[in-house]
Amino acid sequence: MIDADDVYDTDVLVLGGGGAGARAAVEAKNRNLQVTVVVKGLFGKSGCTPMAEGGYAAAIGHAEPADNPKIHFKDTVTGGSFLNDQQLVRVLVDEAPGRLFDLELFGAIFDRTEDGRFVQNRPGGHTYHRGCQHGDRTGHEIMVALRREVARRGIETLEEVMATRLLVSGGAVAGAAGIRISDGGFVVFKAKSTVLATGGLGQLYSFTTNPSHETGDGYAMAYEAGAELIDMEMVQFHPTGLAYPPSARGILVTEACRSRGGVLYNRFGDRFMKQYDPVRMELSTRDVVSRAVYSEVLGGRGTEHSGVYLDVSHIPDEEVERYLPSVLEKCSSYGFNIREEPVEVTPTCHHHMGGLVINERCQTTLAYLYACGECSASVHGANRLGTNAVAETQVFGARAGRFAAEDALRRETPALDADQLNAEHERIRSILERREGIRPGALKTRVQDLMWRKVGIIRDERGLLQALTELDRVRREDIPRLMISESHPRYSYDLVEALEADNMVIVAELVAKAALMRRESRGAHFRQDYPKQDDMNWLKHTSVRLEGERSILTTRAVVLSELLPGEA
Repeated sequence: MIDADDVYDTDVLVLGGGGAGARAAVEAKNRNLQVTVVVKGLFGKSGCTPMAEGGYAAAIGHAEPADNPKIHFKDTVTGGSFLNDQQLVRVLVDEAPGRLFDLELFGAIFDRTEDGRFVQNRPGGHTYHRGCQHGDRTGHEIMVALRREVARRGIETLEEVMATRLLVSGGAVAGAAGIRISDGGFVVFKAKSTVLATGGLGQLYSFTTNPSHETGDGYAMAYEAGAELIDMEMVQFHPTGLAYPPSARGILVTEACRSRGGVLYNRFGDRFMKQYDPVRMELSTRDVVSRAVYSEVLGGRGTEHSGVYLDVSHIPDEEVERYLPSVLEKCSSYGFNIREEPVEVTPTCHHHMGGLVINERCQTTLAYLYACGECSASVHGANRLGTNAVAETQVFGARAGRFAAEDALRRETPALDADQLNAEHERIRSILERREGIRPGALKTRVQDLMWRKVGIIRDERGLLQALTELDRVRREDIPRLMISESHPRYSYDLVEALEADNMVIVAELVAKAALMRRESRGAHFRQDYPKQDDMNWLKHTSVRLEGERSILTTRAVVLSELLPGEA
């Protein structure tokens, strides 16, 4: 007998309600199965997709007829420093146009010219303009359409439910356990197939563009269930988050600003990108621009608030108002008029390129567990190009839903392991009943500060070892002492934060261990003590998995199916 407040029985369980999760649910429903979407926040308003401003990458040649998927492939692989799985990149660039047209069928509206062509922008690292957009509210427009489609198909959505553990039976995933955030109730999901679409880990860092829910839950659950994760060190820092005021620090200022002609300069008025990438300048890849901004600040050439200036005031007002309305509104709310003055920006944690190993069917290394979107790895390699992530959510979300459903049709409803359920129930109950110890919010802040200082934009062995020593102590001494407020005997948001803090420490250790292991600089991973890219020794993935109580850290070969270094 399952000791739970609610037990749900479904064919396809989708954990996460952002762009990838919603698209997976829609595709799975095409097989006339029971599909259940579980979201820690509110469906359609959680995750990073609703916040995506830059656009959707599709090499359809509307803005520049010379563009095609072959060039998009080359840009993505070279931008990712060849750490991409090239078979996955081929899937991305070939299927992105089709999934874009799906979104239009679902009701999403993209900017078009008077003769009906898509308006396309050119983020850093792309050879051509290929970012299809809805002003700078592209992600929001996509989520409105997907949310409507999910409702139209009658797909079950459960909001404010946090999955806390993947359930494994006979070596295969059989569902998940979790809590209702409203009252702390213990809930269990039995599923023939499970899709992880839980997003990234931005909240591991003090300054991030990611929403508060992005605490690495999916990585932690998958790791503890025995799945293999790769390239966990590959954390992307976006070069242009707001630097001021303090309450806004890290909030995204979209790459579309630079795509539209925005320029960066330091406090002396120097357009400094000519020193770091004289050809592409502000349209260089995010890793290059972020380190350039960081270096300017460290070199004493930053602004009063430890940033640099981003200026779009030379762009015609009508263009700013049409294509950058969110940035205009956002900056205006903090007292800046970008039509007339520059804004101070600084790097901010934005995206994670590492995550679960998947193949072209979005299968992970655990049977009946699929992954898509930011929680999966290898599409972007060591550095994601702008607008590729939104396309990834739709391409691989659709694939994950399709193949999860096909495999669910061939599987009987699995039995659940009572010992796993009881252990998870007891873990949650012990937090609810603890009245002395450490408040989870304070612990999360400490972890974020540690990761920003020691495992951030620029890394070295000394700092990484210090981070790992402290994280080990936190895991052993502080996590078992997490407590909730006495004011709510059954429910407190402290419970969610305690579970998130546990996940954050697990994932932070994985990031730091992988960063220590990779003794080179590649893409978003920059080692001050190993500043060169080393293809001879490090053109390979870092890999980690849990076997029993032992963490196995090793390497995995990179799939180089079409393009080799030196051929780009």
